[in-house]
Amino acid sequence: MKTISLALDWTPNVNHIGILVAKELGYYTELGIDLEIVSPLTDNYQLTPGKKLELELATFVLAPFETVISLNNKANKVEARAIYALLQEDLSSIASLSSSKMTSPRQLDGKIYASYQARYEDKIVQELVKKDGGTGDFEISYPAKLGIWNTLLAKQADATWIFNNWEGIEAKNQNIALQCWSMKDFGIPYGYSPVVITTQKTIDEQAELCEAFVKATQRGYLFASQHKEKAVAILSQYVTAEDKAAIDLAHALEATIPYIGEENKMGLMKPERVESFLKWLVTHSLEQEQILNQTLYNNTFCDN
Repeated sequence: MKTISLALDWTPNVNHIGILVAKELGYYTELGIDLEIVSPLTDNYQLTPGKKLELELATFVLAPFETVISLNNKANKVEARAIYALLQEDLSSIASLSSSKMTSPRQLDGKIYASYQARYEDKIVQELVKKDGGTGDFEISYPAKLGIWNTLLAKQADATWIFNNWEGIEAKNQNIALQCWSMKDFGIPYGYSPVVITTQKTIDEQAELCEAFVKATQRGYLFASQHKEKAVAILSQYVTAEDKAAIDLAHALEATIPYIGEENKMGLMKPERVESFLKWLVTHSLEQEQILNQTLYNNTFCDN
């Protein structure tokens, strides 16, 4: 039995459903993996998932695709690779409370955006505002990461980044009206998020482990899509008490299942989508052209 750890990108939520199901139903154990799931609550996000991978504190981590780019292009380079995309579509958006009277992104000018301080995030939001005819001149605040959503609800910020299938579901359940804008609606390509990331060293030295992890994960997501009531029961064991009280987990799962991918090909990343995102970053001077020629992901373990 190989003991490994997976560092989550966020507190347990519906995006992680297949992983949680696979752990609870013993799918990892069947393939020789003793999986420890590490929530950012453990250290209140003092270390990002990317940093945990760099410091070898986790075998696998969940993070946006941009974390892979960052790790491969920092001074202390980490040969990181994305090996599994949890979602096949971008389910995120920039959201504001309808009560704020913002009806379009350009109205964020002069207001406050609560940022997760993720790589490229602030620039992406500025480009979104500009695409809508604004100047992109707004104030950016950096609250504690795990409390950013509550910052918006408390009207301490005018907009922030959310997952439609999580905070978006909470808003619906709590009768909180939102205005949401997706990147694709304004011609901004965005990479996969979240993705499972590991190192090239792990891929080279423990390919069988990577394959087993992916296969068990795929099986977990397939089970969740076919046995939703059981999957929700498992998810409820992991989410925070606050989320459990505020979010209809069944609704969140229904909003997520259509985007987990086809059976036996779950987790695949399309080259054209990755390339589009990379080219956008280069065009907007967020990265150097070298990223276009780098190996940043590996579909080998998903496409079997």
